[in-house]
Amino acid sequence: MVDDFHDVMALAIEGSGTGIWDRDVIAGTIRYSAGWAEILGYARDEISARVEDSYSRVHPDDLAYVQATLQDHFDGRTSVYEVEHRLRCKDGNYKWVLSRGMVISRDERGRALRMVGTTADITSTHLMSERLRQTTDLVANLTNKIPGLIFESRRAPDGAARMTYVSSGIGEIFGLTAEDVAISTAAIHDRIHPDDRAMYHASLDASQRDLVSWQCIFRVDLPVRGLCWRQIDARPARLPDGDTLWHGLVTDVTERMEMEQQLHDLARLDHLSGLANRRAFLERMEKTWSALVQERHERVAVMMIDVDHFKSINDRYGHAAGDEVIRHVAAIMCSVLRSNDMTGRMGGEEFAVCLPNLGMEEAGRIGDRLRAEIADTQAWFEDIAISLTVSIGIAPMLPTDRNGEQVLARADKALYAAKQAGRNRLAFAENAD
Repeated sequence: MVDDFHDVMALAIEGSGTGIWDRDVIAGTIRYSAGWAEILGYARDEISARVEDSYSRVHPDDLAYVQATLQDHFDGRTSVYEVEHRLRCKDGNYKWVLSRGMVISRDERGRALRMVGTTADITSTHLMSERLRQTTDLVANLTNKIPGLIFESRRAPDGAARMTYVSSGIGEIFGLTAEDVAISTAAIHDRIHPDDRAMYHASLDASQRDLVSWQCIFRVDLPVRGLCWRQIDARPARLPDGDTLWHGLVTDVTERMEMEQQLHDLARLDHLSGLANRRAFLERMEKTWSALVQERHERVAVMMIDVDHFKSINDRYGHAAGDEVIRHVAAIMCSVLRSNDMTGRMGGEEFAVCLPNLGMEEAGRIGDRLRAEIADTQAWFEDIAISLTVSIGIAPMLPTDRNGEQVLARADKALYAAKQAGRNRLAFAENAD
């Protein structure tokens, strides 16, 4: 039966797989417990007590670090000695160990006399840590090679958010570094185009609230590249503390969005005249009518324009010449009208113009200038000069209209009156002011 407390402690330590050592600093000797020798595969009587022999077992790459750490403790610069290093085993292989110790006796000048400590085998822990590091490095290398930004983001219920992991793609996607977003994602929000911020935050809030996938396409304004499109796809998970964690990908969709915009524009463009087609013009008319109803426009005038005797031009010179006439009229319209006036080709030889913030008198002056400009110039087809005129009907857009097309119908009726009156002239709708 063991009665001595210190013996009991020693046995407990031995039972835990940890070795004990006791160093006489002045004599240059170390006594080791059986458990310490067992860590390296030795019997206790196979281990020399000489300090020089103990250093010979330390891995050459670790020796200077071990000795320097030990000297710092001897000199009183550290309160304890603690170091991870490798020791050579009896079979020649090395094990990772954690050695901890403390000087327990000093002379009157403070010189270390005696030091005791423990050594624990941490090889399995160290190997696991190394495998984890290698796995982490592998994942980081893989994510860094994937185009775009792979991220992990954490957001508190009050909206405070930070990026807990970002791949190197954050530089390309947002022009930022991992450090810029480690504490707060505010730097990303500052990059988002002002017109897209409300939509961005609304989609993020919905994802956090309902735990639905976060999908968002938005614009960012980068310091060097300027305006670019970004797409976020991420999945949320609720954490025990109430925070929400997203894992996701942010990609550069600028090329795709620009292509979609080009296709959208092409679908709304009349390719012969270069003006808006009927569908696009009517959409813009509806928006203008809504603005008038909401009193964001004081008044709006609308013109319908038709090329006089267009069928005769086609019959005499051919349809290719008719196409050139259409282009000629469209070009003059663009040169005469204001930059904020809306123009469109409604079909055949018929055009429409919407003039925001103009009354009938002002619209009449612009219409007459347009009519005169067309009458005074000629459209050229090959070496043939084609003279032409247009008739124009003008009507005011009214808040009481059911929609934008109702005013077009009145302007078209005025256009018919101009035709009936002899062509190459303007006519106003009957209810014009």
